[in-house]
Amino acid sequence: MQATDLPLIRTVSRPDVHPDGTWAVVSVTRPDLDADATVGQLWRVPLGSAGGVSEGSANGVSTGSANAEGSVSGDESRRLTRGFRDTAPRISPDGALIAFLRAQPQSAPQLWVLPTGGGEAVQVTDRKLGVTDFRWSPDGTRIAFLSREPQPGRYGSVEGIAPGAEPPRRITEWSWTRNGLGYHRDRPQHAFLVDVPDVAAEPVVQPVPTAEGEPEPRPTVPEPRRLTTDDVDHSGIAFTPDGGSIAVIAEREQGAGQVPRGTLRVLPLGAPATGGGSEVDLGTLAPQAIAFGSGGELYVVAQDVGADGKDFVARNAALYVLSAWVDPAPRRLTDPETQEVGGEPLPLPDGGVLLALASRGTQQVVRISDDGVTTQLTSGDVVVSEFDAAGGTLAVSYGDPGTYGEVGVVDLADAEGGAPRRRTDFSAPLRATGIVTPKELTVTGRDGYPVHGWIAVPEGTGRFPTLLMIHGGPYASYGVGLFDEVQVLVDAGYAVVYCNPRGSAGYGQAHGRAIRQAMGTVDLHDVLDFLDGAAAEDGRLDGSRVGVLGGSYGGYLTAWTIAHDHRFAGAIVERGFLDPEVFFGTSDIGSFFGSEYVGETPEQIAAQSPQAVAGQVRTPTLVMHSELDLRCPLSQAERYYSTLKLHGVETELVVFPGENHELSRSGRPRHRQQRFELILDWWKRHLPVG
Repeated sequence: MQATDLPLIRTVSRPDVHPDGTWAVVSVTRPDLDADATVGQLWRVPLGSAGGVSEGSANGVSTGSANAEGSVSGDESRRLTRGFRDTAPRISPDGALIAFLRAQPQSAPQLWVLPTGGGEAVQVTDRKLGVTDFRWSPDGTRIAFLSREPQPGRYGSVEGIAPGAEPPRRITEWSWTRNGLGYHRDRPQHAFLVDVPDVAAEPVVQPVPTAEGEPEPRPTVPEPRRLTTDDVDHSGIAFTPDGGSIAVIAEREQGAGQVPRGTLRVLPLGAPATGGGSEVDLGTLAPQAIAFGSGGELYVVAQDVGADGKDFVARNAALYVLSAWVDPAPRRLTDPETQEVGGEPLPLPDGGVLLALASRGTQQVVRISDDGVTTQLTSGDVVVSEFDAAGGTLAVSYGDPGTYGEVGVVDLADAEGGAPRRRTDFSAPLRATGIVTPKELTVTGRDGYPVHGWIAVPEGTGRFPTLLMIHGGPYASYGVGLFDEVQVLVDAGYAVVYCNPRGSAGYGQAHGRAIRQAMGTVDLHDVLDFLDGAAAEDGRLDGSRVGVLGGSYGGYLTAWTIAHDHRFAGAIVERGFLDPEVFFGTSDIGSFFGSEYVGETPEQIAAQSPQAVAGQVRTPTLVMHSELDLRCPLSQAERYYSTLKLHGVETELVVFPGENHELSRSGRPRHRQQRFELILDWWKRHLPVG
């Protein structure tokens, strides 16, 4: 895979299964270099029998050839829409309609509905700042959705008032921005309710003035009703089984050093909103996702952040159930010490829920009963991202070492677990570019601790220059799925070693908390020990010609590494957490992140700060950052780069305009390609192949 192959990456959304269980709808998105945007459409995917594979298939994969779109000929998968970017499909309870979000170029996504039996899509909303999420009511007549409501005079709400002419913002809270969004307290996210239009009715249009002053007909949309009143962000919509109320997670006031968290509220739908609804007391729990079971029980995925609201480092979320949610006592169903569950709980008709479980670089689907018994439904080298079940069929979207994103089927009754039976092959064109399967490796570190990771080596013989790649987080992890970063570097002739050192997710809380207020200690030892162990394990790796690179926390540990180990021919520090002292008050998470990870005293901060030891660096270093990064602000990179330059280190600062912390994952496609080209150019200059 090369940088120019970015458009071949297909990302598959959560599959939504039709009530009869025979097919699912997904959104398939991809970077488009011509449009310089992410584009996508909805696809209908037949699921076949959950208990076996379709005729003429092996392991659930059609033996037919893949076409240019990535679907498999003969499997009857077909595109349903041709919008610019159609995403987040959900089928109505009666199976007659598909609701989804449609974004036009340079416009916010709006809610649309499409008849499953064929016909044109009908627009449901025309919100100034778009729609971010939605859910069908149980009877399928209404949709609850989330949308930001701008204060009058801001964000184009009043014609003629440009952003620079808006009134000043008066800030009194601990946090006021979010990466990828910007200021958010003057455009809180509210919950709304809207009636589903009759898609068979005669369209009604209204004249809308254009820039030239001439009226232009535009279809009318139903008027939504706002359900929430407090001007705070709301998330996590869930209807009660009778459709009479919805539950939402409402942002609560954040204290000094506290993790932002929400409170759970239940809002009755029978009367106009006059207050914040009834609050469900969750104690020290910070809710992340919610869902109601058919019997009225409320399932909550939540993180316990302690009595002081600060204890977030490597604290796994757990699943809780409240059987009497009007007067709740949350009962925990999973063990956060050893189980890392996530995603939105999917209640099952006979009780319990489905959730995702992360472990050692994989992510599986598990069934969790109401008495806390966990049954794993998938296994092996897969990363299941999302899932849905209906009509006795469980469909998943997942990746593996040869696929970036596919749809598969899992047997709900299979207590043994197994790999999903694949029903699509959207990654076939990407595989055709030449994909290397990484080798799994566990290295015993200097203190006897096992370090788990992977080695990816180019085809052929010889000794290859080797790159140590470090992930962000810190409480995140590398996984077994196909990873474009690795594949592009391997195609260029580099061996890549990457691991999940202490501090990473997926290995239990103790593994993750090992670096709390001790960053740059055992995590540094683990990545270096893994590099040495990988070179000793595989003779194709040239341990005498090495480079190091990483982003976010990976940028932190890269910068820390090159201040303490001078073996590297070059380094790339990207979007790094580099200066903990000034992170406070400038980052969107600065009010709480640094104090828990590095401590609060000047001595603690200096002892774990790459900026404090930047004068020790001798390695040629490329510093890459995004102009609008609010997670690790640009000043982190600017100060670090200037210090390197002051000390005579060969260095270069690259700033991507208009991008934020997510550049490498969801930035403009041309910037993503240019980023790869800059990375390869740096290594060509400082660690040439051959």
